[in-house]
Amino acid sequence: MIIQLEKSLLFSTFNVDNFSNLEQSTQLMAPSMVEYYLSDLASSSDFTESYINKTNIQQTIFLEDYSLYIDYNNDVYLEFTQKDDEYETQSLW
Repeated sequence: MIIQLEKSLLFSTFNVDNFSNLEQSTQLMAPSMVEYYLSDLASSSDFTESYINKTNIQQTIFLEDYSLYIDYNNDVYLEFTQKDDEYETQSLW
């Protein structure tokens, strides 16, 4: 799933002022915190699924299960896969 993020919200979440600094900030943080922040942004009800033309991508940040993109229009997108409950076990009967 890909959603478009509001840049100011993303940048304030990671306390940075541009996309290049965002990559540095995520590398300095614990991976679980980065995942928590991105998961929180992804679950926000204000965002709907959108489309990104991958030929217009200016820069990409790859993180575990998430990818952040900025395009030439300076729009920021978050791509992630929705996981099913991976801890749920099937019945033996």
